[in-house]
Amino acid sequence: MGTAISLDLADDLPTAELTALADAVFGWLREVDARFSTYRADSEVCRVDRGELAVADGSADLRDVLARCADLWGVTDGFFDAYATGRLDPSGYVKGWAAQVASDRLLAAGAANHCLNAGGDVRVRGRSATGRPWRIGVRHPWDPMATCLVLTGTDLAVATSGVYERGAHVRDPRRGVPASGLRSVTVVGPDLGVADAYATAAVAMGAAGVGWLDRLAGHQHAIVTEDGRLLHSTGLPLAG
Repeated sequence: MGTAISLDLADDLPTAELTALADAVFGWLREVDARFSTYRADSEVCRVDRGELAVADGSADLRDVLARCADLWGVTDGFFDAYATGRLDPSGYVKGWAAQVASDRLLAAGAANHCLNAGGDVRVRGRSATGRPWRIGVRHPWDPMATCLVLTGTDLAVATSGVYERGAHVRDPRRGVPASGLRSVTVVGPDLGVADAYATAAVAMGAAGVGWLDRLAGHQHAIVTEDGRLLHSTGLPLAG
C-alpha cells in the first residue's frame, strides 16, 4: 500500500493462532494493494482509469469503494473527490477502509484487543498488553521524531492527513490547485475509512475546514495550521 503497516495483537492466544491472524491481516492488505494501487498498471483502479474495465465489471470491493467515495463526495460538498488529481484515485478512503475491514475481521475472529497502524491511520480496540487503554501519538508535522498530542481509548479510529510527508499531494478540487492553510488534520470517529476521507476533505478545504470539522457530528478532530497553531475539539480523547 506504499506505506509502513504495523499490527499489535494483545490477546493472550497461542502463538500459532496469533500468527494466523496476522497473516490474514497482511494477506488482506496485499489484496487491497493489488486491486486499488494507483502505481500498479494491472490494478483494477488503473484499468478503470484507462477505460479498460467498466466499474460494473469490477470486483464487489471496487464497486462498494467507488460507491462510498461518491457518497463522501456529496457529504463533503465535493471536497473529497476521488478524481481531484484528474485521474481515479480513491486512496484517501481506501487505506482507512482496508484497515477498518481488517480490524473488524480480527474482532470477529476473537482478537478483541489490537492496534493496527496503516501509515498513521490507526484502529485500536480493547486494551494493550499492559491492560491499559491504547495510546496513539499524532506526529508533529514539522518534527518526525515528536508528537503534537497523544490520544487514548479502547475503541478509536484515528486518521491523519497532511502535507508534511508527501508534500502538496492533497488538491483543492474546486480550484484545481494544491490545498493550503492546514498542515495536518486528524479525525477521530467510529470508522477509519470515513475518518480518513473526512481528514483528506478538511485539508482540501484549507482554512474553511476548521469550521466544517467543528460542525461534523459524531467525530472529534485536531488541526495544525500552516502558521503553527494547534486546534482541537473539546471532546478529543487526549491522554492525561
